[in-house]
Amino acid sequence: MKEPISGFSKLSKEEKIKWLTATYLNDDSKAIEVLKQYWNKDEKLQQLHEEFTENTISNYYLPFGIAPNFLINNELFAIPMAIEESSVIAAASKAAKFWGSRGGFKTEVIDTIKVGQVHFIYKGSEEKLELFFNELEPKLRAAAAPLTKNMEKRGGGIKSIELRERTTEVENYYQLHCNFETVDSMGANFINSCLEKFAEVLEKEAAIWEDFNAEERNIEIVMSILSNYVPECIVRAEVTCPLKELSDDKNFSGEHFAEKFIRAVKIAETEPFRAVTHNKGIMNGIDAVVLATGNDFRAIEAGVHAYASKDGQYSSLTHAKIEDGIFRFWIEVPLALGTVGGLTSLHPLVKLAMDILGQPNARKLMEIVAVAGLAQNFAAVKSLITTGIQKGHMKMHLMNILNQHNATLEEKASLIEYYKTNVVSHSDVATQLEKLRK
Repeated sequence: MKEPISGFSKLSKEEKIKWLTATYLNDDSKAIEVLKQYWNKDEKLQQLHEEFTENTISNYYLPFGIAPNFLINNELFAIPMAIEESSVIAAASKAAKFWGSRGGFKTEVIDTIKVGQVHFIYKGSEEKLELFFNELEPKLRAAAAPLTKNMEKRGGGIKSIELRERTTEVENYYQLHCNFETVDSMGANFINSCLEKFAEVLEKEAAIWEDFNAEERNIEIVMSILSNYVPECIVRAEVTCPLKELSDDKNFSGEHFAEKFIRAVKIAETEPFRAVTHNKGIMNGIDAVVLATGNDFRAIEAGVHAYASKDGQYSSLTHAKIEDGIFRFWIEVPLALGTVGGLTSLHPLVKLAMDILGQPNARKLMEIVAVAGLAQNFAAVKSLITTGIQKGHMKMHLMNILNQHNATLEEKASLIEYYKTNVVSHSDVATQLEKLRK
């Protein structure tokens, strides 16, 4: 019978592995080998990786690839992507090539505002609270001044502090809703530090404000935390071209391709079941670049999907239309990214990714990431309305299937050639391997 362990975090890495394999893996020596084979031979580098998080026992690798030929605002980029899914980088690269000969991608950062909130309970007169807040706001800014000094030198800081009443949702619930500019940092620590200082000052000043009664002075801070929903930290990416130049398939005119493409996007705009998968494809591109550049893909995912629901129903992040004979396809997406701090200055591959991108600031990285999402979506929708998604995807997935069957180099070469003209499926690959091996 398994027993809880005390002090696991204090064990050495070897001790953690020994306990884990003894308790959960039947002392499997192969499990230990697997864990250790992913350790970096450079002990200093391995220690760096281990200190990114807690209770580390090994490293978990993702492929680090490149999608070349992205023409963005007339500048050529090779985009680093960290992802395990077949066909994502190939599809993005194909879309980059397609649009590179049609003027490339155009981008615009609409705004970079980030949000944090102090949530609190107040029992009393709302009118009094508003009067109190009017006196409180300059005190909040003054108290946070030591925290904001350096950020302000870089052009950032506190943009606004607003009192919001939310008592219809939660009894006696109010919040300080705060907007921040964090320039090239993602800004989580900066925002949270400011919010905790606001909470401290709010509680302290309320306790001595003479117009409050005893109950009103007893403000209860619930929590102080940034929001990963950033509907004003928005970037737009777009591609356009005349209809006559749109299709690269002799079976489709540009007009016919545009009609089918726009209809497919419209379905994603109106049907949530389709929209989720449609947007997942967009996030294939976005997340891969976010990961490669050391940013928080979970925060990006949460914020993006909330934004997709901003109008009351989950919908497509991309849109398409024909305007005066011009096909337009675009995305507007919230991306709170950083290019300084966090892993961007620590992880060697992240630093390399930033070098590949030309050491972009946060605004330019927002543009690059949005383009990756738009390109991935274009490639996916284009496949869906022409050849179908599986033809390309399964050919890219072929190597995974062959590896599952322990195919030799000779077998791989033979079957890659075979599937240039045949449909890939797990069962057929197994059949063809069996034929080869006989």
